[in-house]
Amino acid sequence: MLFTKRLRDGIRRGRIRCSVRIWTRPHVKVGGRYRMDEGQIVVDSIASIEIADITHDLARESGFSSAKDLLQTAKHGSGENIYLIRFHYLRPGAWDVPRDRSVLDRDRNDEPNGSDRQSRPHRRSTLLQRIRRSSPALPRDGKVDLTTRWSRRRRD
Repeated sequence: MLFTKRLRDGIRRGRIRCSVRIWTRPHVKVGGRYRMDEGQIVVDSIASIEIADITHDLARESGFSSAKDLLQTAKHGSGENIYLIRFHYLRPGAWDVPRDRSVLDRDRNDEPNGSDRQSRPHRRSTLLQRIRRSSPALPRDGKVDLTTRWSRRRRD
């Protein structure tokens, strides 16, 4: 996502947190990070809107003095679809944390400790069992000395 130089300071300070774009299709995705100066823009949401939804308040929130000024800047290609993109600026070296606390709770509930989630050693052993079943030439203990096998082949 590119921004004019006059908007970048407001974005870095957190005063501008949305942008209206007129594209043929979305060019960014939610959660995507896009470089701006030293930091990054992190896209929070994308919504398709109509031209009637572009008000004076939305123009001010986007860093423009009027809706007409916003539309002149937004319309620079052949696109006809209007998108409202909400984002936040991530300073260099900063950590990005989810804005919504419910996202953290949902992630914790999706990965319970114990029965539903396999531990790494268990997943690894399951994979080794599948490999052993598919190739009976491997020894049952799983230890294969590949250097010895390779050197024997070369001598023969």
